Amino acid sequence: MNAKKSSFFDHVWDFFCSLKLAISTLILLALTSIIGTVIQQNANPQDYVREYGETAYRIFSALNFLDMYHSWWFLTLLTLFAVNLICCSIKRLPRILKLVNQPNLDPDERFYKTMANGGELTVGLAPEKVRDRLAEFLGRKFARPRVAEGEGIIQLFAQKMPWARFSVYVTHLSILVIFLGAILGTVWGYKAYVNIPEGSSTDKVWPRGSDTPIDLGFEVRCDRFEVQFYPGGMRPKEFVSDLVVLENGREVEKKTIEVNNPLTYKGITFYQSSYGPMGDPQFHFKVRERATGKTVTVVAHKGQPVRLPGGQAFRVADFTEHFQTFGSAARIEMLPDLAGKNPAGRSRKSFVVLQKFPEFDAQRGGEYIFSLLDYKQRYYTGLQVAKDPGVWVVWLGCFFLVAGTFSAFFLSHRRLWVTVRAEGGKTHVRYGANAHRNQAAFAIWFEDFARDFEESLKK
Repeated sequence: MNAKKSSFFDHVWDFFCSLKLAISTLILLALTSIIGTVIQQNANPQDYVREYGETAYRIFSALNFLDMYHSWWFLTLLTLFAVNLICCSIKRLPRILKLVNQPNLDPDERFYKTMANGGELTVGLAPEKVRDRLAEFLGRKFARPRVAEGEGIIQLFAQKMPWARFSVYVTHLSILVIFLGAILGTVWGYKAYVNIPEGSSTDKVWPRGSDTPIDLGFEVRCDRFEVQFYPGGMRPKEFVSDLVVLENGREVEKKTIEVNNPLTYKGITFYQSSYGPMGDPQFHFKVRERATGKTVTVVAHKGQPVRLPGGQAFRVADFTEHFQTFGSAARIEMLPDLAGKNPAGRSRKSFVVLQKFPEFDAQRGGEYIFSLLDYKQRYYTGLQVAKDPGVWVVWLGCFFLVAGTFSAFFLSHRRLWVTVRAEGGKTHVRYGANAHRNQAAFAIWFEDFARDFEESLKK
């Protein structure tokens, strides 16, 4: 008789239930994730051209390597893996349900021989007495048994933690929930950036790789930015921003953010990312005339001339916050008077003034001695902005993953069978047990259980 011919639907079903498909999809996801890790995502085109060259940039762009996690082929891989996982789970589910809901309640000799954990003994008690004692013992030490009687044989069956067999489905569900959260974040979320000068506000952010801004629906204002440097003044130690959220002109949220301590409002998170100077700083100098000792305090801006007593003028030609290891320094250039004349025929000279060493310029020997008292630099704060509506779905999936993994590794479905029959004026008891995983630990537990089991019938 010919075997039943498989239909097209059967072939499709077998394909999606295939273990080969699961392994292949996992390998492809791992490889593509490596690509997404090595190649920076959503950077500016000029950065890719500078890093990899024009030809490689065009190839990466055509293959969607520059925004890989939003590409159609990556989402297709995720969908294929999810469908494979669902089909495998559905295919196995009837067998698991049958094991849990329809256990073997009439074990024979061959069935007991298949179990590695078991034993038998003969006692002088009546079968009914043995049944009652075992029912009480199992209910106390293991689980309440199901009792079946017929043809002079009493069968007892008990099981513990049958739901542990479904731990693999909890793990599968967790993966699907995590995928769902990732897709929600990919489709309805975004990652963007914004630079806000001190004292300014904005209601828009700019997504990576796009010139089209995203409207926040509220304003974010930077009231203050502060940066602290390590000794030597070369590397920033800490930078923080005082942010204020405004809706309809009213302040609704305030927070000082720093790296790893962001502000979150209405599902949108602002991370402290970078900073930079905004415009030229304002300088405060103390200038002393060497001949008379007369001292004045002047305010200067970079590149703008400032008059001095005696008719001369100067300007700040350059400035740095980190001049070698000496800290803040300004390069000053002496000028003719503000009318453009140079009555003394003086040549234009420049020199450096150090803030940390107010008497440093006195060694120069010029007509004026300069000391840099202070400078005020206005900064902008650079913020990374992320909206991820699927983040709580991902957290839920992680919870399921931990619960399913714990159950899969540490819990098992344990089953126990006992057959009681009268034999030559005595009662013969045969028992056996198994667990669907962690056999070594179950064997250790069963040794103690079997000893107590037999002791309960000898009292």
